[in-house]
Amino acid sequence: MRGARVAVVGGSIAGCATALAAARAGADEVVVYERAAGGLQDRGVGLAVHDDRYAELAAAGHLGPDVPWRRLTRRPWIVRDGDAPAGRAVGVLPFPFRSYNWGSLWRELRAGLPDAVGYVRGAAVERVLPGPDGAALRFADGRTERFDLVVGADGYRSAVRAATRAATVPVYAGYLAWRGTLPVELLPGPRDAWPEHDAATVVFPGGHMIVYRIPGPGGRGTSANWVFYTAPPASVGPALRDPTSVPAGTVTEELVAHHAAVVERYFPPYWQEVVRRTPRSGTYVQPIYDLAVPHYGEGRLVLAGDAAAVARPHSGSGAVKALQDAAVLERVLREAPDLDAAVRAYDAERSPTGRAVVDVGRLLGRAQVQATPDWAAMDQEAVDAWWSAAADGGRGFGGHALTGPRE
Repeated sequence: MRGARVAVVGGSIAGCATALAAARAGADEVVVYERAAGGLQDRGVGLAVHDDRYAELAAAGHLGPDVPWRRLTRRPWIVRDGDAPAGRAVGVLPFPFRSYNWGSLWRELRAGLPDAVGYVRGAAVERVLPGPDGAALRFADGRTERFDLVVGADGYRSAVRAATRAATVPVYAGYLAWRGTLPVELLPGPRDAWPEHDAATVVFPGGHMIVYRIPGPGGRGTSANWVFYTAPPASVGPALRDPTSVPAGTVTEELVAHHAAVVERYFPPYWQEVVRRTPRSGTYVQPIYDLAVPHYGEGRLVLAGDAAAVARPHSGSGAVKALQDAAVLERVLREAPDLDAAVRAYDAERSPTGRAVVDVGRLLGRAQVQATPDWAAMDQEAVDAWWSAAADGGRGFGGHALTGPRE
């Protein structure tokens, strides 16, 4: 790495983590290029990190104890049952996770970058030009910069991925995730309807909603974070086949009405009210896509985070896989004799893991959205059997260990 110039395209969680990895591995120069001119839009959403994955990432120095978090322990599966305010739990599964606020995690990673690492906002990379001993970045303003190594951390529409020989695009899974947050002070009563450490999961034919507490913006207070999965009206589907997002303020009235109808029909009263009290400005729609690249590394290009693998959120490993990518990248850059060998080692280790994470997301999506059981007829024994069979016992749920799987 002595004398090496490294560019990181994308300044979100994966970008900051991989920039830190390159700097700690000894790169002479590291520059992060973020397309957004202002602050990144975090929307205040939550994410969860499995306890085992946290321990690995903390040991690798890629997730510290100073980021605000909340403890989660159980996941009750809840159905509507007459007028019971919070519904009826048909079963409970362990949920050993730590919950975070996306914005707080990003800010901690951003603040942790050494001063020598450049972080350039408003730098849109339009094209990546690979070469035999590096790659050039062509920006929207027409200028070109050459680097010895380019890290693609630029999300599911990655310009770096598009420059690889086996460029792939995300594939629409056929359903949506609605996301919303609201301060716990706005939750309906009674206070004991939703135990503090529960990741409550309201289930219905063709979908579910998982809701858990996260630290509030900036680590202040606590918010309820919910994610609601269901298929959209048939008329909406074709517009979602090409990778896209539906930010707050652009959600159509048709989608809003569909969402409200599902909530009214299937949710217990308490959970109906949780959704209704969430301001519309605090919600957005995320079409669900799958993507697994054949190779995480090619020439002097490497991919990280959603640029390499887009897994359905059911896998519980979105931020985890990005931070793991960074941890592995740092290790191979330290250990390999040269950059080409480091890229090959990174590819060999992370490509199988990325595919495995996407497979877990597909499996859980089918079990929890696309081919749901008769939830109301289930009990604890049935939930345990369903999780073991349909969801493969949760194998890989929360992310795979840093050491595998490998090919």
